[in-house]
Amino acid sequence: MRTVWPTKQSLCQCIAAVLFCTALQAAGEKTVGSRRIISLDGAWEIAEGALNAIPDSFTHHVPVPGLVDMASPAFPDVGTKSSRREAFWYRRTFRVEDPLPEIVRLKIRKAKFGTSVFLNGRPVGDHVSCFTPVVFDIRDVLKSAGAENEILIRVGAFRDCVPETVPTGHDFEKVRYIPGIYDSVELILCNTPHIVRIQTVPDVPGRAVRIEALIENGAKAQDVVVTCQVREGSSGKIAASGATEAVRLAANQQHAFDLPLPIENCHLWSPEDPFLYELEATTGGDVLRVRFGMRSFRFDKDSGRAILNGKPYMMRGTNVCIFRFFEDSSRGNLPWRTEWVRALHRRFKSMHWNAIRYCIGFPPEIWYDIADEVGFLIQDEFPLWGKPETLRSEQLVKEYTAWMQERWNHPCVVIWDAQNETITPETGKALNAVRHLDSSNRPWDNGWSEPQSDTDATETHPYLFPQFRKRKPGPGGPLAELLTSPRIPQNGPNERSRSKRKFPNANIINEYAWLWLNRDGTPTTLTEDIYKNLLGTEASLSQLRKTYARYLAALTEYWRCHRKAAGVLHFCGLGYSRSGSPRGQTSDNFIDIEKLTFEPHFERYVRDAFSPVGLMIDAWAEVLPAGVEREFPVIVINDLYEDWKGTVRLRLVHVNKTIAHQSQACACRSLGRAVVTFKLTAPMQPGAYQLAAELITGTKPPVRSLRDFKVVADAPRGDE
Repeated sequence: MRTVWPTKQSLCQCIAAVLFCTALQAAGEKTVGSRRIISLDGAWEIAEGALNAIPDSFTHHVPVPGLVDMASPAFPDVGTKSSRREAFWYRRTFRVEDPLPEIVRLKIRKAKFGTSVFLNGRPVGDHVSCFTPVVFDIRDVLKSAGAENEILIRVGAFRDCVPETVPTGHDFEKVRYIPGIYDSVELILCNTPHIVRIQTVPDVPGRAVRIEALIENGAKAQDVVVTCQVREGSSGKIAASGATEAVRLAANQQHAFDLPLPIENCHLWSPEDPFLYELEATTGGDVLRVRFGMRSFRFDKDSGRAILNGKPYMMRGTNVCIFRFFEDSSRGNLPWRTEWVRALHRRFKSMHWNAIRYCIGFPPEIWYDIADEVGFLIQDEFPLWGKPETLRSEQLVKEYTAWMQERWNHPCVVIWDAQNETITPETGKALNAVRHLDSSNRPWDNGWSEPQSDTDATETHPYLFPQFRKRKPGPGGPLAELLTSPRIPQNGPNERSRSKRKFPNANIINEYAWLWLNRDGTPTTLTEDIYKNLLGTEASLSQLRKTYARYLAALTEYWRCHRKAAGVLHFCGLGYSRSGSPRGQTSDNFIDIEKLTFEPHFERYVRDAFSPVGLMIDAWAEVLPAGVEREFPVIVINDLYEDWKGTVRLRLVHVNKTIAHQSQACACRSLGRAVVTFKLTAPMQPGAYQLAAELITGTKPPVRSLRDFKVVADAPRGDE
């Protein structure tokens, strides 16, 4: 993007035109020792116009953080290519009451598409990345002592405002690419020596944390010491303290300090126990507080398991497609409402999920804070899908670096995910160039491209149901056709197309099923033909929803119980829902997004399928011959660190009445798998029946696996 700075005359015209807007004190301010952080979040003025000229007037207002489609009055055609504008211009005024310290920086956490900043009539700089923060030095142009400052931030109106080598979040399912400053804007004021950044590196076996701090000296040579104190996040109790040896720094010199700190009574972080610490580092001129958790994460190349804090850990979860949700008609300001975001993650917890892939898009930073607090393992996916011909590793190295530096203190972030479903050598080159920056050595996922280390993860998307887009399932039913033998998950619509995975690395299944329904219960463009072939053209919304939930639950049980993957993540927990024009391809499973109400069939059946101690009836035929005895294996799995003992009960149900049942005691070791086999004779009377396998554990509600089938007199009598 070529930057053309506005003329002094056009800037004066712009200021003169905005007579109705008075100078505003900064929206919020907090002081940490000698560091002040002034928030510029809140209501900004906004106007549309050209890239190279400031608009003559600002007659709209918009929240920051937020998106341009939240402006009042609204702009037409936001998010689509329009001849109305090339850019949107944000404007506000603010005051800084005290004299300026040595360091004054402006930080914009995330904005798209392309960012240029002007302060008090002078250009400050620009930033082409759409997903990573930018920090500008503004001391020379900022006014203090209560004088009014005017800031202008220009963002491109559409994704073609940045060079084609810059990722812009291309997504084959998106219709609108909505611009805006979608994360916080703040001023950072402090003296020197200045703390540029800190990386906390947990040493879980050693019960210590290593503090890596990059310090920048001021205009005078001096001895620099970094003093650190670690407190428990909840109680404030001091858990560790120490200081580096003094180092003589020349004027304007940067230096990397490294300080190990043993933590007293070290408390580890996990999704089940998301215990947090806070580090306070000071140089005498600057103070920085950083929150972190004591946890380690890796993949074991031999077992294919995730290893959390030295122990195998089974990942169960979902996906959040925040950029798709940005174009959802019910979105409003929900992504920036802290309590809604917290409630969303807690709702996910209610489904027995402990992991989330933030898919093809980074949410605002408060999402990561909340994932730290609520307790989730985040597979953090860089917003890159397709268009491999435009990718350049040199640009990706810049973006990956800024991404890692912004995120590496979050205990929730356990996997750097370089891209989605794209085959290219460029992402591999880039991640290899930056991998060493993360001293915690988190694993990477390289989408559908080759993994770059045998300790990295691969992801697969075993979509089985597209086989029924053009034909009906066989006589045994779709599950019998798809799931009659355990398989290693594969990518692509036809999972049978390859006999083994291309890469032997640990595998995460983070998409599967291909059975989406919109929130109103109607099929999406990708599933309408499947449902016609499964249910016919007259199926009710209740039938559609129940079918989706039951088949999704069965697939979840299948992938979990065969233990071929380190994680099973449903797609998707949050996305768009487009049943109108243009119709959407996928959807989430809510029926009320503001209240976070799940579709009842989904919650009823899929929740059990993700139970930490779960089960699966390993029988898939949906048509059985009358009067024939057969075996019904029930697989029990245990994701917990405690052994499980209880009862497995199998019931035969007809017209909501149990007509036969059997029970067996069962024990399943920690992280283990057990099989209980029942023998049952199919009824002589033809009709619709259900098998219900139930885990009985004390007084807890049973966990169920269900199979519906029909008994017919002339059904095939061979094996399923």
